[in-house]
Amino acid sequence: MTVPTARSAGEVIHVGPLEICYLVERADSNGSVTMFEVTVPAGEKLRAPAHSHDAYEETVYGLGGVLTFTVDGRRNDVAPGQSLCIPRGAVHRFDNDGGEDAKILSVISPASSRPTIFMRRPP
Repeated sequence: MTVPTARSAGEVIHVGPLEICYLVERADSNGSVTMFEVTVPAGEKLRAPAHSHDAYEETVYGLGGVLTFTVDGRRNDVAPGQSLCIPRGAVHRFDNDGGEDAKILSVISPASSRPTIFMRRPP
């Protein structure tokens, strides 16, 4: 068995105005989780349509500001210290309706390859 080692934040990518910083990738967790931070600028609306994930759950945890997640038509504000589990197949999106940048920690389980996370569309 390989002993895991701590590592620094990974690569930062930009998807439109969003900044995504990978912290744990599939290989780091033997496929159990992918974990990343997402920063959404103040007042920014997600430019992509709502989407869903059939292969994994997504749990988000608020780190700063407030992001509003719409999950199957229901709005949920996620502020620092709050969490939200988005079940497999739930159509969802998020927007920053506030006046400050928002940041969340997102945990995907089981792990997903990073490019596909941001390319899913509802069926």
